[in-house]
Amino acid sequence: MTGNSDQAEFWSTEAGRNWVTFQRALDVVMEPVLDLVLEHADLQSGEVVIDIGCGTGASTLRAAQAVGPNGAVHGYDISPVMLDLAAQRTSELGHVTLSEADAQSHTFAQGAADALISRFGVMFFADPTAAFANLARALRPGGRMVMAAWGPAPQNPWFMDPARVARERLGTPPKVDRTLPGPFAFEDADRVTRLLGAAGLNVTVTPVDLHLGALASLDDLAEQSCHIGPASGIMREFNATAADRNAIRDGIAQAFSAYDTGDGVRVPARINLITARV
Repeated sequence: MTGNSDQAEFWSTEAGRNWVTFQRALDVVMEPVLDLVLEHADLQSGEVVIDIGCGTGASTLRAAQAVGPNGAVHGYDISPVMLDLAAQRTSELGHVTLSEADAQSHTFAQGAADALISRFGVMFFADPTAAFANLARALRPGGRMVMAAWGPAPQNPWFMDPARVARERLGTPPKVDRTLPGPFAFEDADRVTRLLGAAGLNVTVTPVDLHLGALASLDDLAEQSCHIGPASGIMREFNATAADRNAIRDGIAQAFSAYDTGDGVRVPARINLITARV
């Protein structure tokens, strides 16, 4: 089975540290996506839940609230730096456990969980079919998976607008195969259905249009985009100067001004809601 060592290294270094730094803002931006997952997961008091790619703990906290102290939530992530913050946020919850693990190959207790949830945590497997076959074994018969992944890149300006601004300033980096582990690996609903079906799952992929949570200002969102997402990668690729960075940040703020409302900046998004049964 192919491992995920590249992703583990990526999320354990600068990328993970940036998510920790911007945790509060990211929780706000991603809250509508987590709401979507939890609405369809319909977690019940006393259930046992697996949270894949739990990151800094927002989804784990919400799941723990839903199942209550008679239930249990087990969060898994490959980033120790993100898990450290998740552990701080869940330290008073005795029914939460957190593990640094590669969910593709981790040995789960078989048939012990009622549900599996994930907010943007399942697009990074080197071998998705093997990973989901492994995850399926962790669920009881009839257990459910509810996961959110980014839909097609052109429908997600949270990524595409900063990338365009950075390219216009610095140039175009080498083309990336978006089917490889990364944010858009599950953008093709038919491909997801085939991959998870091969793992023995009964899968439905539903495109959902929503608006990401509102940050207070364009400057806040532009600054976040300079550290997280494709603009930051392009700046690293081209060794951007301080002047480049300032110009890109200002350009991102200008691009996102199209989504500025009276209640903050709300960027539209296309999400693939993935539901499956064992």
